[in-house]
Amino acid sequence: MQLPDVNSKSYIIRLGHVNVKFDEKEVLSDVSLDVRKGDFIAITGPNGGGKTTLLRVILKLLKPVSGSVEYYKEGEIVEKLSVGYLPQKNMIDSRFPISVKDVVRSGLMRDNGLFARISKEDMYRADMMIEQLGLAKHAEQTLGTLSGGQMQRALLGRALISTPEVIVLDEPLSYVDKQFENQIYKTISDIAPNSTILLVSHEMTSIAPMANRHIIVDRTIHNCHASHHFVISECD
Repeated sequence: MQLPDVNSKSYIIRLGHVNVKFDEKEVLSDVSLDVRKGDFIAITGPNGGGKTTLLRVILKLLKPVSGSVEYYKEGEIVEKLSVGYLPQKNMIDSRFPISVKDVVRSGLMRDNGLFARISKEDMYRADMMIEQLGLAKHAEQTLGTLSGGQMQRALLGRALISTPEVIVLDEPLSYVDKQFENQIYKTISDIAPNSTILLVSHEMTSIAPMANRHIIVDRTIHNCHASHHFVISECD
């Protein structure tokens, strides 16, 4: 399905009339969304409303029952984009024997390829990211030995390290210690001017000022203009 008005070079992702069902239950209904280069889209909504499903559709990890998902560069349709993705913690197998430094470095494989050697510059970038996220003392530890917040920070480092075109963050503050929340806010704020960000969060108080667009997902999408972003009726 070809969407209209594709000549604008500002589009980077376009969803057209997307429908998703699980076991005949409708999860997303007739969802259309244009993401433009440089957008910071804050996403909230009720539990079970389809937020994570929407992200997985956008990432092409989940194929919709109907509708289209298209990526663009300079107004032309492309097959893929450079994307950094932070999934929810419960989607990660913490038993996998990989260290924090290797988790963060793995974010560079999008650029270098799976079997490429890690350069000294890349190792330095990974060390700086680990330091920035307060994980230097845990760099050699495996995921299974970390707290929930430490694991979340390691996965955030993996998503951000390659400075991808699009950054997709699903509840980045989940399990994070309060003392590191401000650091994560600052990290996200620092990358926002040069990235396109889609961020799911129940905590809009600090996220909202960074975002230029706010949407509520509850089986479909509602553009939101209310200050607290929780009541759909106040987002018209």
